[in-house]
Amino acid sequence: MTQPLLEIKGLSKRFGGFVALDGIDLEVAPGERLGLIGPNGSGKSTLVNCICGTLQNEAGSVRFEGRTIDGLPANRRTHLGLARSFQLPRPFVSLTLIDNLRIPLIYTVAPRAGMLARTTRQMDERCMELLAMVGLDSRARRWPRDLTQVEMRKLELARAMAAEPKLLIADESMAGLSHSEVEDIIALLLRLNGQGITIILIEHIMRAVMSFSQRIAVLVSGRKIADGKRDAVVNNPEVVSAYLGQ
Repeated sequence: MTQPLLEIKGLSKRFGGFVALDGIDLEVAPGERLGLIGPNGSGKSTLVNCICGTLQNEAGSVRFEGRTIDGLPANRRTHLGLARSFQLPRPFVSLTLIDNLRIPLIYTVAPRAGMLARTTRQMDERCMELLAMVGLDSRARRWPRDLTQVEMRKLELARAMAAEPKLLIADESMAGLSHSEVEDIIALLLRLNGQGITIILIEHIMRAVMSFSQRIAVLVSGRKIADGKRDAVVNNPEVVSAYLGQ
């Protein structure tokens, strides 16, 4: 049996007396496309923050490639191959698009290799390759303020990909986008997955979740209430009652 890339056991997190996560168990296989859904306040962001190291869990464990990563800071987890995009894009506004991509290459990829493994020319080529991947190579010397909303989302994904992750967590990468723009992001995520990157998609747009995901896990009030194949999950009566509302 293949070892899970990500393995979460009994994960719990409290904020004072409020239980944000209550004994979450979740496994993600290498190369898998997992959709993580749930209503606002269900614990999705808290779970992601505990996985990525922004928050530390009080109970349970997070294992990545068989290694327990509890207690590791976020930057160390990124060096291991965990990356995320943010619901609200967070580019370096004073840097051009190409320079935005140099940052993770210098501070994440190079330390992983143990040295500054790429020359300036090689780094520029990699940055342009990433920008081309998301259709922004013609705007490499422009500023984030010059981008449209969908372009900003694509830059956010390119910045995450510049860290050369094994697991990418895409946090609401399609919020506020048009139908065609959503299709663009889905196609991009599918291409990334086709390159061998495991992806967890957190999204409220159900047609995007259904189109992208091989498996869906559902959180409600800090508990996982369903986990399985797409059709089985969305037809689960508890999911219909708690999340889909019909």
